[in-house]
Amino acid sequence: MAKIVILGAGVAGHTAATLLRRQLGREHDVTVISPEAEWNWIPSNIWVGVGVMERREVVFPLAPLYAQMDIAFRPGRAAALFPEGTATDSRSFVTYLPAGAAPGADPQREYYDFLVNATGPKLNFAATKGLGPHGGHSVSVCTADHAVDAARAFRESIARLRHGERQTFVVGMGHGTCTCEGAAFEYVFNVEHELRRHGVRDRARVLYVSNEPELGDFGLGGLHLKRGGYVVPARLFTESLFVERGVEWLHRAHVREVAAGRLACETADGREHEVAFDFAMLLPPFRGAGLAVHDRQGADISDRVFTPGGFMRVDADYTDRPFEAWHPRDWPSTYQSPAYPNLFAAGIAFAPPHAVSRPLRSPQGTLIAPAVPRTGMTAGIMGRTVALSIAHRVRHGPAAPLRRAPFATMGAACVASAGTGFTRGSAATLTLYPVVPDFDRYEFGRDLRFTTAEIGLAGHWLKHLLHHLFLYKAKCRPFWWLIPE
Repeated sequence: MAKIVILGAGVAGHTAATLLRRQLGREHDVTVISPEAEWNWIPSNIWVGVGVMERREVVFPLAPLYAQMDIAFRPGRAAALFPEGTATDSRSFVTYLPAGAAPGADPQREYYDFLVNATGPKLNFAATKGLGPHGGHSVSVCTADHAVDAARAFRESIARLRHGERQTFVVGMGHGTCTCEGAAFEYVFNVEHELRRHGVRDRARVLYVSNEPELGDFGLGGLHLKRGGYVVPARLFTESLFVERGVEWLHRAHVREVAAGRLACETADGREHEVAFDFAMLLPPFRGAGLAVHDRQGADISDRVFTPGGFMRVDADYTDRPFEAWHPRDWPSTYQSPAYPNLFAAGIAFAPPHAVSRPLRSPQGTLIAPAVPRTGMTAGIMGRTVALSIAHRVRHGPAAPLRRAPFATMGAACVASAGTGFTRGSAATLTLYPVVPDFDRYEFGRDLRFTTAEIGLAGHWLKHLLHHLFLYKAKCRPFWWLIPE
């Protein structure tokens, strides 16, 4: 009998858990440890955050589903890994604090034969003074509850606009090292769309603040598209949408502080900016979950398993080298820890070996560099890959080959909402291959046959279809496994 423990129940962790349960007989144990009692389809939080979708439409409780599937569920937050066990007990285990545990309570142990770290990000609002909904001066859509609060603040601003007041809406990245620019991109255009739908757009200023070197970079080094026989940068596609919708932008920016009704930031050219706002939705940078790792004698060996940022080292090349010297082969393919072969990481939990977008520094030395997104489709693919690898080793032994899904050669598809409505909605449909640009194989880094961008009503219908399709899959409805990641 084998015991597999998955830390986290987001896209990567939930995918791994449900596939392992389907792949392995009931004599093998699958256990999920997660601080979240609900599964959240995070891409639709942007709709909750402007009040066009209810919270209940983007979440469902995990415990009943896991009980039905014979997956053990441990609500709680993982604290430390003991991959070598202890001096008196050689079994590998993880400790966790159960949800609702009293302060100072002893952590619980969960033993494992294989462990998948799919903890996702720690939302590092503290990186920017005054950032975030917890004692800060901005809202967020990172969680379903955050999105509900954002919708409440947004409705208040709409009411003020209806009473004749002018309002400034600031949306974007709350720090120079943020990732998930796509979520901010979606949210700013849904804000703009709702302002038009409510008939108050003429009294509203909408500003997008981003750490991207160019609009449409998304932490992916930008895209090139083929249009009418010409190859053009996606920046032109993106900027034209901003101009068309009347959304201003400030890019290459690092937000230093958010105060009540005001934010201060600097840009890579050294200029200082102060922006007054009435409503601000700013995303935080991410850190790893912050797990400690101890060896058999109890010594802290966290730096062998995790980077200083708290993300897990996997089968990637982490050699320190100049940005110009990186290569697609630096990226992982099995997501296995080089320190312990029974540890894997998937989704945001794995440490990228380097940036894909060129990092910038302001004259003051501030790093302004979007991190590589590792969410959505790529997270699901990684969750599936590690699940199939573990199932294969459970059935055939520790020498069985691992499944491979090289991050650098993945393709990706994204549907970015630009406003809802059966007849008036729109979304940008983006595809790219490969995720990590390969200038040895392709003149512009990517295969232009499979790197595309279109925007229109059909994209909105597709976005809505995907919302229902992936919730269906996550709830493990009949034939759920036939729906691809």
